[in-house]
Amino acid sequence: EPHLNRLTELLSVKRLLMNHTHHTEYHMPFNTKIIPAQSGQNITLPCRAPNNNIIVVEWSRADLGDEYVLLYRDEQFDPENQHPSFKNRVDLQDRQMKDGDVSLILKNVTINDSGNYECRVFMKRSNRRKRAHLKTNPISIIYLSVVDPPGDSTLIPLFVIKVIKKVVIKLYFCYKCIQKMLS
Repeated sequence: EPHLNRLTELLSVKRLLMNHTHHTEYHMPFNTKIIPAQSGQNITLPCRAPNNNIIVVEWSRADLGDEYVLLYRDEQFDPENQHPSFKNRVDLQDRQMKDGDVSLILKNVTINDSGNYECRVFMKRSNRRKRAHLKTNPISIIYLSVVDPPGDSTLIPLFVIKVIKKVVIKLYFCYKCIQKMLS
């Protein structure tokens, strides 16, 4: 009986978590790096290209559509299609891109900056003068999770909720397996 009560508690927590994440569930690619941050911080999103022949750096977020976080080409920033919320808040850690470092600095982060960031680079071709087509695979995918500073505990980072949800589900299935073995 005590085990049954505990299972009921776990299922209640599972139901609560599933209801809470129903509308906010977010599927992250397998190789996504998660970076936590607090509102107001300056954050560096790391990205390193395989060599120094970089002609274009593009940082984007899928939810921004055709607008991007940062586009750097011809040794300058291109503000034309930059999303307004990132204007004057982003920079490259090293504009010379030494050792392929194209990490993004995002200043004064807010909750609205949370999301999946993709870093793409386009290289010089030694035997071609044309530029690469601007649809390449990202070399870095980062999920930035921004929360309010300590003292305001109204938001729980989404990835923490997902981890708890998975643990509860696994515990439930372990319980079922043990129950089958004992019967």
